[in-house]
Amino acid sequence: MPDADAFDIRSLRLAVSAGRVQWQQHALERLLEREISRAEVVNAIINGDVIETNTNDLPYPRYLILDADPLPLHVVVACDPAREVCHVVTAYRPDTEHFEPGFRTRRR
Repeated sequence: MPDADAFDIRSLRLAVSAGRVQWQQHALERLLEREISRAEVVNAIINGDVIETNTNDLPYPRYLILDADPLPLHVVVACDPAREVCHVVTAYRPDTEHFEPGFRTRRR
């Protein structure tokens, strides 16, 4: 991952495929509560689409990824471009109360 401004989903996927994933404590707790497996999260990162970016987040830029197969799943990741590491921040099943149908756009 070169830098935040040059984010490339392929680089993120390579980091995850190489096992360079840091699971934040918050994420692990939420996965247990929400009955979401680590495998589902990894699958979402590998196969999903980046639907939101926040390159101003600190200490690393954050991205919201949507994978809709088989069930919709949102994964928030932070990318450390210098170390080429993916930090999993949280994951959840989106709902139509907070997102438009298709789960790509937040409701206003």
